[in-house]
Amino acid sequence: MSNPYLRTPDKVIEPPTDLVGTLKRLGPGFVLSASIVGSGELIATTLFGAKVGFICLWLILFSCLVKVAVQIEFGRFTIYSGKTSMQALDELPGPKFGRAGWAVWSWFVIQLLKTLQVGGVIGGVALVFTELWNLGDYSQVIWTIVAGTAAMIIVFRGIYGPIEKWSIIMIGLFTLLTIVSVIALQWTPFAISGAEVSSGFGFALPAGVLLLALGAFSITGVGGDEILAYNYWLIEKGYASFTGPEPKENREAWLKRAKGWIRVMQMDATLSMICYTVVTGLFYLLGAAILHRQGLVPEKEALVPVLSRMYTDTLGAWAENAFLLGALVVLFSTLLASLAAWSRLFSDAFGRFGWIDFEVAAQRKKSIAFLSVLFPIIWSILYFTFKAPGLMIIIGGSLTTLILFIVVFAALVMRYRWLPQELRPSRKFDTALWLSCLSIAAAGIYAVAKFAIT
Repeated sequence: MSNPYLRTPDKVIEPPTDLVGTLKRLGPGFVLSASIVGSGELIATTLFGAKVGFICLWLILFSCLVKVAVQIEFGRFTIYSGKTSMQALDELPGPKFGRAGWAVWSWFVIQLLKTLQVGGVIGGVALVFTELWNLGDYSQVIWTIVAGTAAMIIVFRGIYGPIEKWSIIMIGLFTLLTIVSVIALQWTPFAISGAEVSSGFGFALPAGVLLLALGAFSITGVGGDEILAYNYWLIEKGYASFTGPEPKENREAWLKRAKGWIRVMQMDATLSMICYTVVTGLFYLLGAAILHRQGLVPEKEALVPVLSRMYTDTLGAWAENAFLLGALVVLFSTLLASLAAWSRLFSDAFGRFGWIDFEVAAQRKKSIAFLSVLFPIIWSILYFTFKAPGLMIIIGGSLTTLILFIVVFAALVMRYRWLPQELRPSRKFDTALWLSCLSIAAAGIYAVAKFAIT
């Protein structure tokens, strides 16, 4: 599709009505999963499990399940309106500063601070490369450059297709390895008992792990970044263009198409949620069963060797290289999906500021290409400065809570002020949306109160 951000009648396609046809149209949610699994699941979730043991399994699973309703509300908005996340934020009630609204500026400042998080991801990629092929004193520098350059090459052209394909392949491979490792765990001294799993649903939160818990809650499942990015993948997959622009009269055919593509989006979001929830739970159990019991914490340059123990202690020494290759795949998928999302989000924000015209394909692609080069450089510099990828990811994940506040407000405005009457969801969905919004708000308020007290 030449310009998926421009909806015209000639791009209209009727939504699939059968399961096979629907499955063929899925994809945006799995790009989202790719951006989550590396930093949120492999590192943050495992680090959390290694620190606290089984006791916070409830928090990890809840964080995956509870935010998908907000994601779906954003997706519904984009399909019927054709507007991006930044356009939505720009139209929220409240003051404007220059040409852009308060929400866009707030997101912009917070997201700049979150560069630390992806700096941790690119550092993780470099550490895995070094474990596999150590090139001497400058090994991490060389592999950081290689990782950043590879991501640049794929994202530079601004095309959706390769990003989706790589994301699905990489997630699938590493998920299979992780499932095998958890199954094999039951035939080792680290076997997990039913009582230990049950202890993870006591809704307890140990003292002294607030930052880690907040970072894990924000970064596992879909965070504020991923919810905002999801709309761009829906547009580039074609959902909004296939629905077509809303006519002023004779809206019945358009409403039918909109409802059909919203159903496809809901399946896309739900299946990807199931995928990353399963992977998240497995990573947490591995961290709690193997690392916590041995007092091992994956931090700084010991990050990768300690994480590999989750596989070598269950499958044997031969699994170290398999883990390293898998970790390389999943971390690079996060780097790739993050770069693709950041370059689009920031380009759109530039459009809100009046620096470019995001709707013009040539200007949008030029901005995406420029940012696909700039961001890996910034992330690499941050990694070389701090050299603590696990901590960098947790701190960045904690900042995601602030973005989630903006996203929650936007989702409620979308649902109760902007949504056409004919597209309103069921009461069950509204209940899920409010549960999602209140849970996110409660987590943020609790964290702020705790920090104020301490």
